[in-house]
Amino acid sequence: MASIQELKDTASQIRRDIVRMVHAVQSGHPGGSLGCTEFFTALFFRTLKHNTQFAMDGKGEDLFFLSNGHISPVYYSALARSGYFDVKELASFRRINSRLQGHPTTHEHLPGIRIASGSLGQGMSVAIGAALSKKLNKDPQLVFSLHGDGELQEGQIWEAVMFAAHNKVDNLISTVDWNGQQIDGPTKKVLSLDDLHAKFEAFNWMVLEMNGNDMDDVIATLDKAKSLTGQGKPICILMKTVMGKGVDFMEGSHEWHGIAPNDEQLAKALAQLPETLGDY
Repeated sequence: MASIQELKDTASQIRRDIVRMVHAVQSGHPGGSLGCTEFFTALFFRTLKHNTQFAMDGKGEDLFFLSNGHISPVYYSALARSGYFDVKELASFRRINSRLQGHPTTHEHLPGIRIASGSLGQGMSVAIGAALSKKLNKDPQLVFSLHGDGELQEGQIWEAVMFAAHNKVDNLISTVDWNGQQIDGPTKKVLSLDDLHAKFEAFNWMVLEMNGNDMDDVIATLDKAKSLTGQGKPICILMKTVMGKGVDFMEGSHEWHGIAPNDEQLAKALAQLPETLGDY
């Protein structure tokens, strides 16, 4: 099992991958990817019981579904660095005929990708279906999903939230990246989400909160969430993060939701992110 320091080192390298991938093609979504790096690192290098010899049905292993698919850079890096495919393939991000499209898709058959998630609002419904399938097949493993807070403005999310509670989908752990930013500005100005903790509890979910940029807290909260499964309720983790975390001029700004750094900005970003595992 990876130590906290090893996880932090991996997170630093994944952040380097993110900014380099997006810069290389001047396209992509660095802000949310950087903010969710600790979560992906903890999930793929410690929490998930998963098999890098990828099988689409996922029998006997934990499953993860990325609903806010635009943060594909962090997802691809975590998959490559954990052994699903060669790290060198990260250099093909968003290029013609690449398996690493801007939003994850399945027809390229990239190991680790089980759903296309370019359209927001759909991932929780898929995760619930997978969780129910595991129950029907008496598979004891868990299903995890990740969602953006701006994504919660989609009505399908709340239909799924209601369905999961009603059907006691208690092998599901859904995390919300609660960074308060979306493409058009702060969520409180675009369409306020108000008290998310109270909302999920009102829908009869168990709710935890964590600092998504503190590796120790991420590990502890994911462990706690796993311990609460099987008790009749789905679990929501509200994950407070800083958009653009790790790169000072990107931090906290919705403007870095979907723009790429130029050459000078890339150099500044990389100077703040130690190379720990070797660049691709």
